[in-house]
Amino acid sequence: MYWVYLEIEYIYSMDSCDRRVSSYKNGKTFDQCRDIAESMNPNFKTQIDEKGKILWKEILEQVNHDELIYKLTLKFLRRDGYNIGNHRIPEVKK
Repeated sequence: MYWVYLEIEYIYSMDSCDRRVSSYKNGKTFDQCRDIAESMNPNFKTQIDEKGKILWKEILEQVNHDELIYKLTLKFLRRDGYNIGNHRIPEVKK
């Protein structure tokens, strides 16, 4: 009986995962990270058009190694019709 009580207490004491107030790298919220990723995409698109491709490593360096912005950037590039590659081909192409 005591174990059940502890589990219930644990469930009720957990913080919610509200994306508007959770902080990520440098204290940014998820929505702020999403806006930053959206604002960086035109620059990446220009680089892809000029060079033909951009490496994942280059994107990671340009987002200052912020993993959430990096992942959102790749997601938005895929949404916009770019081939984001895979673990064997870590590059983004038109």
